[in-house]
This record gives sequence, structure tokens and C-alpha cells, in this order.
Amino acid sequence: MALRLVSDFDLRKDVLPWLRSQRAASAAAGARGGGPGVLENNYESLRILNVERNGNIIYTCKDDKGNVFFGLYDCRTRQNEHLYTFEKDLHVVSCSVNSERTLLAASLVHFTKEGRKNELQPGSKCLTLLVEIHPVNNVKVLKAVDSYIWVQFLYPHVESRPLAENHLLLISEEKYTEKFHIQVIKEDGNRVVLKDSGHLPRERVAEDFVWAQWDMSEQRLYYVDLKISRSVLKCIQFSADGKFNLMFEAPLDITLSDSGFKLVNFGCDDLQDQKNLSKHLTLCVFTNHTGTLCVCYSPKFDSWGKITYTVFYFHKGHSKTFTAALGSVDSHVTKDLTFLNLDYYVAVYLPGHFFHLLNIQHPDLICHSLFLTGNNEVVDMLPHSPLQSLSGSLVLDWYSGKLYRAVLNQSYLLQFLWNTQLDCEKMAVLHCVLSCGRDPQFLEAKLIQWISENVSACHSFDLIQEFIIASSYWSIYPETSNMDKLLPYSSVFAWDTEIPGITLVTEEIPLPFMKVHSFKGYWEKLNSNLEYVKYSKPRLLYDNSIVRKEWHSLISEEKTGRRRSMVYMRNIRENAMKVISNLEARNLEPRLTPLFQEEDNHQRLLMGLMVSELKDHLLRHLQGIEKKKTEQMVLDYVSKLLDLICQILETSWRKHHLHPQLLYCSRQASAAEFTVFHLMTRILEATRTLFLPLPPGFHTLHTMLGVHCLPLHNLLHYFDNGVLLLTETAVTRLMKDLDNSEKNEKLKFSIIVRLPPLIGQKICRLWDHPMSSNIISRNHVRVLLLNYKKQPRSSMIDKSPGSVEFLPLNYFIEILADIESSNRALLAFEGHDNVDAKFVEEAALKHTTMLLGL
Repeated sequence: MALRLVSDFDLRKDVLPWLRSQRAASAAAGARGGGPGVLENNYESLRILNVERNGNIIYTCKDDKGNVFFGLYDCRTRQNEHLYTFEKDLHVVSCSVNSERTLLAASLVHFTKEGRKNELQPGSKCLTLLVEIHPVNNVKVLKAVDSYIWVQFLYPHVESRPLAENHLLLISEEKYTEKFHIQVIKEDGNRVVLKDSGHLPRERVAEDFVWAQWDMSEQRLYYVDLKISRSVLKCIQFSADGKFNLMFEAPLDITLSDSGFKLVNFGCDDLQDQKNLSKHLTLCVFTNHTGTLCVCYSPKFDSWGKITYTVFYFHKGHSKTFTAALGSVDSHVTKDLTFLNLDYYVAVYLPGHFFHLLNIQHPDLICHSLFLTGNNEVVDMLPHSPLQSLSGSLVLDWYSGKLYRAVLNQSYLLQFLWNTQLDCEKMAVLHCVLSCGRDPQFLEAKLIQWISENVSACHSFDLIQEFIIASSYWSIYPETSNMDKLLPYSSVFAWDTEIPGITLVTEEIPLPFMKVHSFKGYWEKLNSNLEYVKYSKPRLLYDNSIVRKEWHSLISEEKTGRRRSMVYMRNIRENAMKVISNLEARNLEPRLTPLFQEEDNHQRLLMGLMVSELKDHLLRHLQGIEKKKTEQMVLDYVSKLLDLICQILETSWRKHHLHPQLLYCSRQASAAEFTVFHLMTRILEATRTLFLPLPPGFHTLHTMLGVHCLPLHNLLHYFDNGVLLLTETAVTRLMKDLDNSEKNEKLKFSIIVRLPPLIGQKICRLWDHPMSSNIISRNHVRVLLLNYKKQPRSSMIDKSPGSVEFLPLNYFIEILADIESSNRALLAFEGHDNVDAKFVEEAALKHTTMLLGL
């Protein structure tokens, strides 16, 4: 299953045994009120009331007399604690405990058997009470009204010392929220009591709203204020001292006027008929530490043929409205759409129908989100009862009394990769595994194994490109949250292929209007995201187009003999050396693949240029990051690119049991070498499109495998089209390893004529063959005659012993000998010391003999 729910708390396992032991102890002691006298047949009254910011869980149950028992489960010590017992048969609407566990707030109503359950009857009251529980002492009535009230204590972010003042939120069904300031003092040692119970200051926080959501972790109140013509989402941030600020207002293009009053995450909401949940809209707000702000909205279900839901990506400036086809309806499935916050993702789930894993960090392309539907087991993996998404990926199932932690199932997703046939699902799962992985090295190894065996399986995108770009991005993303604006997340920037079972419409939306001017933490990151949407046109994502232009310019200057300044070139070479050193420091195990065994100046040049350009790009746009840290991030990023290529090769090399000594050209290629050669060719295609550097020695290894695996005409075609590069190291080895059979002579000559002149002259000296001698002779003669000026000469030719009776040749050789005698120092300097006129004469005669067939 793609999503796994790990149980953090279960009422039946973590509370019931304790309650039974308390009841047994109370019965044995004969003490009244010493513990809850819960009957075996009354355990269905046990239910969760609230989950506080520190993770503690408040629950309630009734004894055989109907008395209401309040208990607390400490998530750290995993111990239960009796908080208070109301000796009346009341129904609990809401409950909260302050962080010191000295005060308990609760709202209760009289239980009535007439009419609907929990419906307030005329004249009945909803009592909101504040109780001193350390020890149990006074009870103060905060409100007694005919409408429901929900309570919630504010929790400070620092719990190092007891607070003299507590702050309690009251949310009324009458569409207002107010905050009570509650001061406490200590009496008689550790006894905590209200300082001035007769007068508790209060202030109005919000009013005229129809929907509100509490964020327990970040202590924020979101609510929707109905204006004349539109709905407006607002957010209030509470600080540790109880002060609060309205942070933003954001218009919402949704209709809430006829939806009634709705609260989210204010404890257990069992006041509505859960069977009719599908008739009500679903609305919730999700954020994460990177400054995302998502509002998920699903209107009332109008048709069971399809379902529509909208996600407002305020941090990106657009919304996406999805329409999913449902097909047949299973009457046994609870028809309630669930949104779950999973940090970088939001899960949209309709049991028995579909599971949609939305990438909220990079929501632009639908292929980066995973949509599963039909008979796949994943669409039935969660409980069918309504789930409530809390902070920190916590999921609460009120009906079963279980608190889960939702995590993406990495093993399932990896297995899913091997089985799925759709490119869009491969893309989505690849990113999901990389972004949410808890063991990056293990997951990368698994992905590389899959890529090596499925390198040609994707038709809509390049699998190697996508893996290299995505994995490199996530390797340094945690360093700074702004990296998603500056580095590419994917190699794909457009997706036109339809996703089966779902359609979407993307619309621009108005950005939230920030109401404060000083930002810290999450708000600073959200504001940065909003500023980027406003002003960053075009996008600031790095690409290698500048590197491509500069690299080609430097290679061209190298061929023509021109050089840049020594300082500039030294800086580029030093960058490359730092990358290779950084890469070697990452990998202490020896590699089987024969890489990094030659200079490969062109690849080192490309590495150094990429480091230089990327560093300038990040320094230009990253704010508040030290230069040294930025430089290290760049080295890590480029090193990661190269390391991933090395890992892909190393995995395939080890799988096929290859060894460097196997690459002798005199033997026939194996099927394993064909496979590795094909993989290297795909790596080359992927990196060339993005203009990424390759590990030094890659082209030599690729060429050696190509000579093994390809017939001559194909091999030459690869050479002529630049797929295989004739590096000096590769050609030198070929000349030494290959004998002078007719087939190999053709290959050697075909290689030599394709070499640049300078390298060709060096290589010819390694091949003891008339053809090589002919080429050397021609080059020697060209150099001698380059600046030759004709001088008057005697008509008589001195014939040396053994000379050939061929006057044109004799005359030509004599001229060469004269030039050699006057330019001997220059020729020695240029490396012609082993070639002279006699060598030219012998080569000419041999060549003529061959041409005449003598």
C-alpha cells in the first residue's frame, strides 16, 4: 500500500486496560470516586475528545451511573492520568487542558433521549466550565448559553517553566471566537488556583465566520469570513505570550453561505450525523515548513458519476480543479472525501474509488502527482470511517479511537515502479520516493537498479535525466528552502499526456494579502514564495545554456591556439579538482569501473565551468546564505551529478560481472558488454541534452566497449556522429591491442584519418605499418616544404650506394636532405628526430609497390 498508517495510539489498547485496573482497584478498596466505575457493557462511551499540541490525548467515558470521566494519555511516558469526574449524566462537546495540567476547560450539554442525539432542547444550556485540577478544587462557569461552545487552551512553544497566565479560546456556534486571560497562583505549596476567579479578562478574536480550523502544532486559527460577494480566508497567529495577529487575507472562489457552521480540528465533532457527511462540503488548510499554503476544497456531491475537488496553491499563485470519474458505487463504502497532510504531499482519498497523492511542493505538472484508481489495492488501504488530518502527518480516526502517523510506504512504491506501465505513474513515484525517503542512499540504489533494467521503458521522458536531476536536487534541498526556485526539480517542463481517470483545470488566483510587515519562520518563507510569484518573471531556474556557449568557445580557442587569461583557466581547473576531490571523499570504496584514470581535459573544463556558473547564479539570488556555504552546496551538487552517473555504471558493471581486464580488443564482446554499452549510450544522450559533465574516462570506456560491440560500419557511423569520441587514451590502447589483420587494418586506418592532426601524428608512431609510415612521411614532408624557397641546384645528382634509379624521387629526396641539414634543430624540437629523408624514400617506395601490386 502506498500509504501506511502507523498506530501511535489506540483507546482499546492504551486506555482500556488501565481503566479496568482502576476499576478493580477501586472496587477492592471500596472507595467511592477513587476511580471510574466503568461497566464492561459501557465501554462504547469511551471516545477521544482532543489532541493537544504536545501530543497528549484527552478522552472521556461514563461509569455505570452516567458520571463523566476525563482522562489524559501522555504520549511521551505512555501513561494514563485521571483528570476529573463530573458526577452528572452530561454529554461532552469539547475539552482542553493547559500545558501544566492544572486547569481543565470543558463544554457540556444535558443528554436528552427525545429528538436527535445531542440536540439542544428549549431551555437547556450548554455549560462551559473551567476547573482547577491540581488538585481538584473550584469549578467556574465561563458560559451558559443555548448554543454549542468549543474550547481550546493555547500552548506556548517553550514549556521550560510554568506560566502565570493561561489563554483559553472559546469558539461559539454563534460564529465568534474570544480569548480568556486566566491568571493562576500557587497556594499551600503546589496547589494551583485561579488568581481572580470573579473577573477573567476576555477579548474578541474573530466573528462572523462560517468555518474555522485550528492548527494545534503552529497555534494558528484559520477561518472564512463571508463578505458581500465572496468568501475570504483569514489566519490569526497566536504567540507564546497569548498575543495574536491577523497574518493574511485571501479571497476564496468557493460558496459557503448555505453550508452551515463547520469546525475543523476542534476536538471530536460528533454533533453532525456522520451518515450525511457526503452532503456537506469539505474544506481544510495545509501548510509545511517550506512556506507552502494549500486550501483543499470539495463541494457537496452532486453526482456519483464523478467528484470534483479544488486545491488552492496560494504559494504558487494558482489553483487546480480536479474531476475524477468514480464508476460504480459500492454501497458499503463511506462516501466521504478525505484530505491528509503528508508534508510535501497532500493525499486525497475516496475509499474504494481513488487515491490521489498531490505534490504540493511542485504542483505545476500533473505528472509529478500520483493518481490511482480502479481495482488497485491502494484505493482500499485506509479505514472507511472519516479521518481527520492533524499536524505533523497525524491522522485521527474518531470512531475507532486510534491516532495514526501517516507515512509513505517506500517498499510498496519501489515495487510499484517495477509493475506499472504508465509513464506518468513512473514519474510521480520516482519523485515521491526521492522526496520522502528516510534512507536516501538505500533508495537511490534501488532506483538505480530499476533504471538499469528499464532504461528504455519510458517514452514521455528520459528516465536517466529525470533521476539525475531530481536526486541531485533533493540532495541539497534541505540546505535552504529557496532552492526550489533556483535549481531544476525535473527535466520535464511540460506534460500534455492525459492521466487516465482524472482531468484538471488550472486557474490563476489572487495572492494572499499579508497584513503584517515583519516575518519570521514559516511566515518569512511564505512571504518569500509570494514575492517570487509576484516578481519573478521569467523563472530563475538554473540551466547550462551559458556553460554550453562558454565551453564551445574555449574548445574552439584551444584548436586555434588562442588562450584565455591564465588566472581564468586556473580557476576553472581548480573548480574541477575540487569537484573530483569532493566526489572521492564521498566514496571510500574502490570502483570497479575504470573511471577517473585519465585527465580528460574537456570534461574537467565542463565541470569547472558548471561550478563557476552555478556558484554565480546562487550567489546572485540566494539571500542570507554565507558565500562559503553556497560554494560548498555547488560542489556537492555537481559532485552528486557525477556520482549518480558513476553509481549507475557501477551497478550495471557489478551486475554483469565485468572487469577492466575484459576490455581487450582482441576478444569477442559478450552480451553483458552489449548491455553496458547500450546503458552508457543512454547516459551520454541524457547528459548531452542537459549539457552535464561526465566522469573523466567515460568517453574512453564507452569507445572501447563500442569497438567490442559494433560492426565496423556502425562503429564509424557512431564516430562520425559524435556518439563515440576518439580520445587519445582509447586510440593508443587500440593501436597496441589490435593486430594487423585485414579487418583491424581497416579499423586502424579509419580511426587515424578521423583524428585531429596533432593526436594523429602521435598515434601513427605507435602503429608499425606501411600505411602509418606513409602518413608520417607525408606529415614530415609537409612540415619541411611549408617554408621552402627554391634554390639554384646542380643538374647532376649524386647517387648514393643502393639508391633507386628513379630520378624524380632521387631529386626530391636530395632536396629534403638539404632542408633537413639546415633545419635539424627545429625538426628535433618538433619531434621529427626519428624521421628523415631516407625514411621518406623507403615509405614512398613501399607505398608505390603496394599501389602497383608488385
